[in-house]
Amino acid sequence: MSAACLFCKIVKGEIPAKKLYEDEQLLAFWDISPQAPKHFLIIPKKHISGPDGVAAADEQLIGALIRKGGELAAAEGIPSFRLVMNNGAQAGQTVFHLHMHVLGGRALGWPPG
Repeated sequence: MSAACLFCKIVKGEIPAKKLYEDEQLLAFWDISPQAPKHFLIIPKKHISGPDGVAAADEQLIGALIRKGGELAAAEGIPSFRLVMNNGAQAGQTVFHLHMHVLGGRALGWPPG
């Protein structure tokens, strides 16, 4: 965990979040600035700076993160959804802790950027 990381502070309970799901590896919570009617984040509890920081040893964790995104979308009644991971400031990453956005609840345009 990183002491200064916003998402690490959420994992530790130092900052409140509207939690959707939690297990020993993952935490899902609703985005505080939603970009769609349904917008939540899923993060690994382990601090990984972003997609470019994923090690081979983390592959199972990343698979679990993606699988859980689909499961939670279904549980929330979101049949069509978009999964988004940003890597780096120019791509829109503002919190440098790996996280996946799950967005749905309306038609999503393309291209996204």
